[in-house]
Amino acid sequence: MDRNMAILIVDDYKTMLRIIRNLLKQIGFDNVDEATDGSTALQQLREKNYGLVISDWNMEPMTGLQLLKEIRSDPKLKHIPFIMVTSESRTKNVIVARDAGVSNYIVKPFNADTLKQKLQAIFGSF
Repeated sequence: MDRNMAILIVDDYKTMLRIIRNLLKQIGFDNVDEATDGSTALQQLREKNYGLVISDWNMEPMTGLQLLKEIRSDPKLKHIPFIMVTSESRTKNVIVARDAGVSNYIVKPFNADTLKQKLQAIFGSF
């Protein structure tokens, strides 16, 4: 896994963006961009090559699930690994996200070790 790959984190709460950025930094990733909504994230994804998207589920006006579906339906973006972050741990939500093509799923709150394990599940050990 390339620790210099560009990562896009998407969340409508600035505090959560800062937390995820800090967790990524703890495990060696510094090339991180942010978006505060799904529409902005899509625009950024179409302008720059990202190696990973980490997105909150609950956002307005475009949810993380809608963003995931948009990415998976775009031939130029569908290969990008996508981690969904949510406070919802209901099995139904996990299944919906998996069916939409999510690469992994993290339930809040989480720490650097949890994030590292999810990244290793997608990319292999690093």
